[in-house]
Amino acid sequence: MTGKVEEAALSYEQARDELIEVVRRLEAGGTSLEESLALWERGEQLAKVCRRWLEGARARLDAALAEEEEGGGGSGDGNGQGERAGARGAEAGGPEGAASGG
Repeated sequence: MTGKVEEAALSYEQARDELIEVVRRLEAGGTSLEESLALWERGEQLAKVCRRWLEGARARLDAALAEEEEGGGGSGDGNGQGERAGARGAEAGGPEGAASGG
């Protein structure tokens, strides 16, 4: 159970940095099968911690955007929504366009 407590105490940055180190060690090779499996398992745990942090951040952003839409509907509601949608579209399309273009 100490693993769960330890995971809960990790910040996103701590989990990400440790995950990077785990991946680096696995890619470098030279470890026994048992050590490689332990590293893999730790990497999976760290990835879950990172995923939870990112999901929480996404929920906070979505809540803030929803609150902004509810409160900001009075003046220029068409432009505000269009700008947000445009930013989202550019954000979503940017990496995909770069990935499919090359």
